[in-house]
Amino acid sequence: MSLRYYIFLRDVLVLALTAFGGPQAHIALMFKLLVDKRHYLTEQELIELNALCSILPGPTSTQTITAIGYKIGGPNLAYLTLLIWIAPAATIMCIAAIAITYLQDQGISLQFLNFIQPMAVGFVAYAAYMISSKVINTKTGIVLMMVSAILAYFFSSPWVLPVLLIAGGAVTALRFREHPQEKDKKLKIEWANFILYVAVLVTAASLGAFTSSLPVRLFENFYRNGSLVFGGGQVLIPLLYSEFVDFKHYLTGEEFLSGYAIVQALPGPTFSFTSFIGNLAMRRFGIGGQILGSFVATVGIFLPGTFLIFFVIRFWDELKKYRVVRASLEGISAVSSGMVVAAAILLYHPIENTIFNFGVVVVTFALLTFTKIPPPILILTGLVLGFIIY
Repeated sequence: MSLRYYIFLRDVLVLALTAFGGPQAHIALMFKLLVDKRHYLTEQELIELNALCSILPGPTSTQTITAIGYKIGGPNLAYLTLLIWIAPAATIMCIAAIAITYLQDQGISLQFLNFIQPMAVGFVAYAAYMISSKVINTKTGIVLMMVSAILAYFFSSPWVLPVLLIAGGAVTALRFREHPQEKDKKLKIEWANFILYVAVLVTAASLGAFTSSLPVRLFENFYRNGSLVFGGGQVLIPLLYSEFVDFKHYLTGEEFLSGYAIVQALPGPTFSFTSFIGNLAMRRFGIGGQILGSFVATVGIFLPGTFLIFFVIRFWDELKKYRVVRASLEGISAVSSGMVVAAAILLYHPIENTIFNFGVVVVTFALLTFTKIPPPILILTGLVLGFIIY
């Protein structure tokens, strides 16, 4: 493996340890490190990859960084990228789930984590500003961003998101004649990863229906959720609460919210929250069972999106040569930026609407925009202040 690949994997680890604020904030940090500083790819290439991953079900930022690894070094580097990106947060959430029962037994409050919730909203607001400033450069783009932001805000169903993305792409695809024609278009689709994705889905569903094994059923539950969720962790959270708290009672609402507060304090993919849920679902089997629960939940939630991005990325560069596809990317990117705006507003709703919390959001946004303070320093400061205030 070349030195460039080692440096890239080190950069991925840096992001995995410092990328706070959810998928939208992750993309903004990828712009800073992978585009502006390292020049692994151009701004337009990252915008296009993120738009592509937004259309697919699964964790958007995880698929995006995996696709970048594939673009730089092929499948082997992509697999390593995926592992390094997921491992830190999933491991910490596993440990947190093991520790939370002890904390509850000791009566130790987790309210100190509440301070970083408005900070996370500030991170997402910053991502909305950064992405829209890079993507929106036409009147059509502005209109699409505004309309998609309004619709994504008022209609929170996960099925609304892919419909908006496809509709936005269709609007700008009508202007395909403005793009130059490219010759030598040779679109060859390899179906292996898509077939594998469907086969695992059918097999998991069948085994989940006929087996009494909790690890198998957990894998099926999370694989199904990972196959159906569009729009990242913010969309996944209410679905997980409904299934695992309200319906299956694997953990209490208080435990769920505590875990969600913890994952907000962590860098890396929001989908790593599933490691926490799977762990507590298996707690009656001891620590070994809890670790197994974290493993099957993490693999289950990330596997569908991985299969799909490996399927699409292999012919993505050839697909972009078609004028209709290139034209549609403008609309898809504009709609994606509108969704980020809506996510920033929606994420603020669960937080108590006080002048203090709103001020934290504004200050976080301002510090990210006008200073070079690293995000981890901001989060650590928030945690320290949380200990003091709460």
